[in-house]
Amino acid sequence: MPIATVNPATGETVKTFEPLGAEAVEACLRKAESAFRSYRRTDFASRAGLLASAADLLDKERDDIARIMTLEMGKTLAAARAEAAKCAKAMRWYAANAERLLADEHPDEADVADSGAHRAFVRYRPLGVVLAVMPWNFPLWQVIRFAAPALMAGNVGLLKHASNVPQTALYLGGLFPRAGFPEGCFQTLLVGSRAVEGILRDPRVDAVTLTGSEGAGRSVAAVAGGEVKKTVLELGGSDPFVVMPSVAGELEDAVVTAVTARVQNNGQSCIAAKRFIVHDGVYDEFAERFTRVMSSLVVGDPMSEATDVGPLSTEQGRADLEELVEDALAHGAEALCGARRPKALPPGWYYEPTVLTGITADMRIHREEAFGPVATLYRVSDLDEAVTVANDTPFGLSSNVWTRDEEEQRRFARDLAAGGVYFNGMTASHPALPFGGVKRSGYGRELSGHGIREFCNVTTVWYGR
Repeated sequence: MPIATVNPATGETVKTFEPLGAEAVEACLRKAESAFRSYRRTDFASRAGLLASAADLLDKERDDIARIMTLEMGKTLAAARAEAAKCAKAMRWYAANAERLLADEHPDEADVADSGAHRAFVRYRPLGVVLAVMPWNFPLWQVIRFAAPALMAGNVGLLKHASNVPQTALYLGGLFPRAGFPEGCFQTLLVGSRAVEGILRDPRVDAVTLTGSEGAGRSVAAVAGGEVKKTVLELGGSDPFVVMPSVAGELEDAVVTAVTARVQNNGQSCIAAKRFIVHDGVYDEFAERFTRVMSSLVVGDPMSEATDVGPLSTEQGRADLEELVEDALAHGAEALCGARRPKALPPGWYYEPTVLTGITADMRIHREEAFGPVATLYRVSDLDEAVTVANDTPFGLSSNVWTRDEEEQRRFARDLAAGGVYFNGMTASHPALPFGGVKRSGYGRELSGHGIREFCNVTTVWYGR
């Protein structure tokens, strides 16, 4: 695959890049190994100062990097600016909290004595060089939510970014050195996907984190398993958005949130709500309002402040989405809006916001992730059916539930097979809360204390009597 910036709003190739050769990759690996030997011994205050400096740089350059992201993958400029601001916020959060999150843990004194020790504790030590294989859809945030905790823990990072966002990748490769991080602490490897296996098998690489497709996750996990290296995987999602009758009086809020949850990032988000499971008591009103708002969204140039939904990131991505919709329609689904390319837009990989109903289990879209502004509607008769439909997916990243009934909330929190259950709102990642999924959505956690400890050597320190 070529490494190039291709504007998804026009299909124009803007800039191409030569991938790193074997010698250049080897040099990066040597730098990473050398950097870790010294960087691991720095104190938290020093690391926090460096990360805060990187956050300051990002804030100053927010508009510039936002335009690069929009140019490369098509998210609206407003969304790109918000992504950059979120990254700076997360960096400062980890700078302020990492020392507390990784503080030594002291077991109960009686348990220490029972172990035969006069003193024992648990210490979190960095693992080493971590390879990050990252996707294009949140090209800044996905990287920062790995890099900020990893660097604060004393690890060093190697970034293999998606090949359609090379300028964003290069920006990230330069951000941390410009903030004062020692050479080799964070490097971008501008290489194709075929180079990943060799880099991961290198003994100087200690672990890998991947956000991306299920297929990519399986491949990386297989290699890492063979090398017995730690992995964290955040893969696809087909999150449910359940609406129960107890929110009938606030249905407008639920609809507005549902639309935002579906079309965020032009619908290309692993945690976007994709399947809307609505109780029969409010289904008709919800469907009418939801379809009206979806069909009123402005599709167009992502650089325009008036645009709600920009293009899909690649031509293949739009083709894949169209296949899912066409398969559903061929098997009896009904399109309440959309289900086509816009007619009045210039060349580019646009697709209209779409609402499908009448979904059945023999449709591909019932099992596969729709990565674009396409929502599926399901009518259910009670809570048990809502849970059954919500869990009838190979994925389990997160979930959204609108209900004011406390017993229903307890049931959903207990029974939904997902890494998160968000009530009366929508799923969103925050540095203080763990993020990750179950089933084919992957394993391990990012963010919070759980995320920063994923790439730590959890070490028992024991002193005999």
